[in-house]
Amino acid sequence: MLRKLKIKFVVVVMSLVTVLFAVIIGGILHFTRLNMERESVQMMRAMAFRPIMKTPVGMPNDTEHKMRLPFFTLTIDENGEITTSGEGYYDLTDEEFLQKLTDAVEKEDGNIGMIAEYDLRYLVTDNPKGRTIVFADVSSERTMLKGLIRNSVIVGLIGYALFFIISLLLAKWMTKPVEKTWNEQKQFIADASHELKTPLTVIMTNAEMLEDKGYSEADRSVLSQNILSTSKRMRGLVESLLELARMDNRTSGTEMESLDLSKLISDSILPFEPLFFEKSMDLSSDIEQGITVMGDKDKLRQVMSILLDNALKYYNSAYTVNIRLARRGVNAVLSVTGKGAPLSKSDCKNIFKRFYRIDEARSDGNSYGLGLSIAESIVNEHGGRIWAESEDGFNTFFVMLNLKK
Repeated sequence: MLRKLKIKFVVVVMSLVTVLFAVIIGGILHFTRLNMERESVQMMRAMAFRPIMKTPVGMPNDTEHKMRLPFFTLTIDENGEITTSGEGYYDLTDEEFLQKLTDAVEKEDGNIGMIAEYDLRYLVTDNPKGRTIVFADVSSERTMLKGLIRNSVIVGLIGYALFFIISLLLAKWMTKPVEKTWNEQKQFIADASHELKTPLTVIMTNAEMLEDKGYSEADRSVLSQNILSTSKRMRGLVESLLELARMDNRTSGTEMESLDLSKLISDSILPFEPLFFEKSMDLSSDIEQGITVMGDKDKLRQVMSILLDNALKYYNSAYTVNIRLARRGVNAVLSVTGKGAPLSKSDCKNIFKRFYRIDEARSDGNSYGLGLSIAESIVNEHGGRIWAESEDGFNTFFVMLNLKK
C-alpha cells in the first residue's frame, strides 16, 4: 500500500511538473517568436519609408553590398521597372529571381506574409511613385528559435530529472508518518490479537473441561469461576481497546469546562485510600488549592485513576506514594512518585506505548499495557503533556495542564 502511495505521489508531482514545464517553455518560445517577428516587421516598415536610393537591377549599391543586411527592398514604378536597395543574402542582380519574388507576393493576400520557399518575410507598401516590397530573411530567426528550443529541452530535461529526484525524496518524507502509523496499527492489531488469544484459550479450555462429567461439582465451580474471571479481564481489555479507538477517531467528544483541578484530584484520591491501606501502603498528598483548568472532569479523573492504579500495582509497599499538585508558571503540574523498579530512559519513553511492558514490573497478568496509553491520549486531547522520570529507584509520573486564563 505504501509503495503504491509513493508511486501515486510521484506520478502526480511529475505530471504537474510536466504541465508546468510545457507551459513555461511553450510560453517562452511563443513570445520570443512574436517579439522577433514584431521587431522584424518594425525594421521592415522603417526601411519601407526611408529615402529610396535607386539601384537599377544588376547595379548593386556598394555601401549596402558591404553591409550584407538580411533586408532588401524592391521598388516597382508605374512603368514596371524594378529598383533594388540592400543586397542582403540574395543575388539581387538576378532579374528572374526578383520576378519570382514579385509574382509570389502578388499571389498572397495581405500586405504582410511569408514566402516559405525562400525563407523570406515581406511587407508591401504603396506610394505615389509605385509599390515598395520589403523582404526580410528569417533564416536567422529560425536558427535562433531552434537553438532556443534545443537549450530549453536540455534545461527542461535536467530540471525534470532534478524534480524527479526531489519528488522521490518528498514521497518518502510525506509517507513517513503514514508508514509509522501503518506499522503501529499492524503492531497494535498483532498485540491485541495476542492479548485476546490468551483469555480465549483459557475460556475454551475451561469450557471443554466443564463438559467432562468426570469432574466434581467443586471442580466445576472452580472452572466456572475461571471462565467468569477471565471473561471479565477480556471485557476490560476490549473496553480499553474501544476507548483507544474512540480517541484515535476523536468520536468521543470532549466537553471542556472550567473545573477545580485541586478538588478533582482530592476526590479522586479518596476511593483509593482503602486500597492502599489493604496493601499496607502509605499515601500522602500535597494539593495546592484553587487551581482551575479547562477540561473534561470524567476524563481527567480517569487519568488520575490510571496513575494511582499503577502506583498500587508497581510501587514498593515499603515506601510512601506521594501525590503533589502545584502551579508552575502558566501550568498546573501533577506528580505521582513512589519507589519501584528503576526505569531506563528508553523505558520512560516507551512506557506510554500500547501493550508495552517492562518484564520486571508488568508481568502480573492483570495489566494490558494500555492504561498509560489512554492517559497520554486524554492529556494530549487537553493540550497538556505527560511524561515519566526515574531517579535512584523512585519513579515519578508527571502531568502538565494549562491553567485557566
